[in-house]
Amino acid sequence: MKPSLPETHLEAWRRYYVAFWRVFAAIEADLAAAKLPSLSWYDALYELYLAPDRRLRMSALARSALLSRSGLTRLVDKLERARLIERKACPEDGRAHYAQLTDKGVEMLRKIWPVYRAGIATYFAGHLNASEAKMTAALFARVGAARSDVDGAR
Repeated sequence: MKPSLPETHLEAWRRYYVAFWRVFAAIEADLAAAKLPSLSWYDALYELYLAPDRRLRMSALARSALLSRSGLTRLVDKLERARLIERKACPEDGRAHYAQLTDKGVEMLRKIWPVYRAGIATYFAGHLNASEAKMTAALFARVGAARSDVDGAR
């Protein structure tokens, strides 16, 4: 059975999709112009920053940073080479590893954030009033929560 997809919902999806990628690309361009790493670096570092002891198992980091296992491995390799994180063996499970945020990783977050914040303000927040921002947050929280129930993502 085909799920029902009214034109209004399809149009909402199209507009969200285009807007998201345009804002994302603009912020990425701003970061590149400032000679800073990409949002994927920021997202992974920020997830570690929020975690207890600033460390996460690799599988948890992949879920929270919304990356595939192979994408996470490549990203972690780059972050480790830049000394922004360290890989540590998991004492409870010798097969598992943690990603641990370093002080240099915290410094990088602090360098990226002002450019990222300015991009959010310019390309996204500047187009919404307070009630629209609240409504948008509630809508996407509901959509995101429905998906996280399925795959365990945040």
